[in-house]
Amino acid sequence: MPTNVVFIMTDNQGAWTLGCYGNPDIRTPQIDRLASQGVRFSNAYCVNSVCSPSRATYLTGLIPSQHGVHCYLGGEKPDAQIGPDAYCTIDEFMSLPRILADSGYTCGLSGKWHLGDSLQPQTGFSYWFTKPRGHTQTFYDDEAIWDEQIYTEPRYYTDVITEHALDFLKQQQENPFFLYVCYNGPYGLGEHMTYTHENRHTAYYADKDLPCFPREPVHPWLKQNRDFIGNPVCMRGYASAVSGVDDGVGAILDTLNQYGLDEDTLVIFCSDQGLCAGHHGMWGMGDHARPIHTYEEALHIPLIFRHTGHIPAGTVFDGRTCNYDFFPSMLDYLGMADAMQTDPNLPGTSYARAMQGEHIAWDDVIFHEFENVRMIRNDAWKYTRRFPNGPDELYDIQTDPGERRNLADTPGYASVIEDLKAQLETFFSRYADSQYDRWRGGRSKAGRLLS
Repeated sequence: MPTNVVFIMTDNQGAWTLGCYGNPDIRTPQIDRLASQGVRFSNAYCVNSVCSPSRATYLTGLIPSQHGVHCYLGGEKPDAQIGPDAYCTIDEFMSLPRILADSGYTCGLSGKWHLGDSLQPQTGFSYWFTKPRGHTQTFYDDEAIWDEQIYTEPRYYTDVITEHALDFLKQQQENPFFLYVCYNGPYGLGEHMTYTHENRHTAYYADKDLPCFPREPVHPWLKQNRDFIGNPVCMRGYASAVSGVDDGVGAILDTLNQYGLDEDTLVIFCSDQGLCAGHHGMWGMGDHARPIHTYEEALHIPLIFRHTGHIPAGTVFDGRTCNYDFFPSMLDYLGMADAMQTDPNLPGTSYARAMQGEHIAWDDVIFHEFENVRMIRNDAWKYTRRFPNGPDELYDIQTDPGERRNLADTPGYASVIEDLKAQLETFFSRYADSQYDRWRGGRSKAGRLLS
């Protein structure tokens, strides 16, 4: 029988938030359990540090300069998400749920979509509980979509996403299934950060100092969320939301076990992008700074796979990956490599054999883009270039992993910069579609942050 897939994605959650990635302060026993039962990727990164572009990349394997979604949906005109002009921004591409549906899988979504035309099921899905739009303004009394109708959900939204995920699992008896669980948390942005986050973890965090949140001076580039840094309400609220998501992960794992599905189901845990929560004097992702920033905590994400009896338990893969590697890896792991498209050409590489414990040769270079910003990162260097006039950044990751000393204008590094710049240009020249190449006048399907 084909392998079932449960794909759990959180919103704005860096790897630094989890116990299995070294966090001593925030309680995540269920996600840590998942990591202990499978393989944890220690150096996973996102291709873009906001929701819609990163999610489009997970599902298609394409970078923003290929799929055309360069920023979060919400500022585009006309509105792609709800209304008469709404459309799915990845509909013209082969996507993971569409391929699986065409192969006989029953596909369900519970949670955030944020890729357009939210009112009705998209790209192979038949079960469809989602949000009309991407942003989370509140965890209670927020809008939801069920049976193609918008309603106000009074309960704690994270728990409702879990309830629908469990409802979908209970319905699966005959066909293989793909369940895409997209939590609204921990999020860490918006008005709800200014008041106490109410869930079952609130009391536990009420008196915690949470030193995992840095108390650094506010970075001069930070344009929003400046009052969040070092704010106990914000830090404790974000921690509570992380633990709330962890509860949902535990419920899903327990339900799979209850139905005897552990050995038949690949479980994946990841986030769309990370979040700075005081790190470098930032709170948020790249879009909350001008210029757009590329600090590690906003790009370094959790990535965990469990498939009991197939993936060795308690293992770690240290290769540096980007989420454009995810799509080819999933098709490869599921025995569907023939379904990978050749037009557009996929930039990613399959790590499926590494998931199963094999030693594989791996290129540790990854690329990132966000409107006028492009970045290359390898074991030694991290170079960020801002088109057309900078400011650019170069960090020696071996001696300066905290990105404290920008060497871009320091004498003696010209040859390093030229080499990294050439690799950037080669990568994007090879893969970018001219109609979506923002550096060459291409357009974005999403509203733009920068003109």
